[in-house]
Amino acid sequence: MIDFSFSEDQLLVRKLAREFANREAAATIKECDETACFNRDFLTKMAAAGLLGLSIPPRYGGTGNDYIALGLACEELEYVDTSLRVILSVHVGLNSLTLLAWGTEEQKQRWLVPQAKGEKVATLAITEPSAGSDVAGIQTHAHRDGTEYVLAGEKMWISLADIADHFLIIAWTDIEKKKRRDHTGMSAFLLERGMKGLSTATIHGKLGVRAGNTGSIALDDVRVPEADRLGFEGEGFKIAMFALDQGRYTVAAGSTGLIRACLDASVEYAQVRTTFGKPIAEHQLVKEMIADMAGDYETCRLLWLKAGWLKNAGRRNTRETSLAKLYGCAAAEKAASNAVQVHGAYGFSSEYNVERFYRNAKGAQIYEGSREIHKLLQADYALGLRADKPVRCTLPRPE
Repeated sequence: MIDFSFSEDQLLVRKLAREFANREAAATIKECDETACFNRDFLTKMAAAGLLGLSIPPRYGGTGNDYIALGLACEELEYVDTSLRVILSVHVGLNSLTLLAWGTEEQKQRWLVPQAKGEKVATLAITEPSAGSDVAGIQTHAHRDGTEYVLAGEKMWISLADIADHFLIIAWTDIEKKKRRDHTGMSAFLLERGMKGLSTATIHGKLGVRAGNTGSIALDDVRVPEADRLGFEGEGFKIAMFALDQGRYTVAAGSTGLIRACLDASVEYAQVRTTFGKPIAEHQLVKEMIADMAGDYETCRLLWLKAGWLKNAGRRNTRETSLAKLYGCAAAEKAASNAVQVHGAYGFSSEYNVERFYRNAKGAQIYEGSREIHKLLQADYALGLRADKPVRCTLPRPE
């Protein structure tokens, strides 16, 4: 029997995230966006609220909530601004959950525990100046030198890059396999700020998510102990894909929050704005745009909830997560575009949030695997050209 009701714990997390976003961010996020300034207080307050430890077991400093609760938190945070959701996507989804699944006990104690407690902020770095969705196209490499690896390369468009304490880096460790684009030659490494040769910078002039930090990471012969390699040598690509499954899930859940924000803003404005002697909410074509937002919100929420249910059951969910991300991000961009249309000329003004929603919505169709990558993935599943295979590590069931 299908039960669409949320548990008490899930509702409490939703309430927590909603109240945090409204209390701590709603009043200042517009200014942060306009000045392209990341507010570090958000991190401190999210840590204090336990949001940075969502879905991490209590024995590692987390809250122990399930993955549906994580999705609900992402929806509520993105309702206020995408930059808030990005923090959870990167810190929890891309890094912490990957450490939970792939790390040794020693690595979890050293890296995961302070992350779950919010004492340290973490990110994942795959993308480079000439390689995004084409992960095998990255150039960053690492060679062995005794019991250490020496990493060299550059990462680009990395969320939280210039404020993170911990970095999960994907690099080639087999140059011959790199020449053949054989992804089994990649490995994953855990780095921390302050290491010699590691430097970061902030990227300015972004179209959207201006209140968030996006930057670059330079690796100039950074020496990393063998003990700080995540997984076995050659498992870097698998680890990266695993991480993206978690990140895409949070992006999909967040997109529903953006759709709902566009819907609420459009409904409110349409009821007070008049043209041709009546509120624009009475014009059929305006109703059509609002109807599309309402329908897409319900559809997108069902898609990410299905993916979350699979995660809670400990089952592989690459196909479902990809579809939720593909559909959710497309629907969010459409909702934001229609919200601007409903607001007319005011939609171009920062006086109304829909201008910011529109700019924020576009990025999600590019990061975490571009729109085109997800379309190809879904087509391959439909054509029987791809089937999920068991992986060495699966996401642990919530405790």
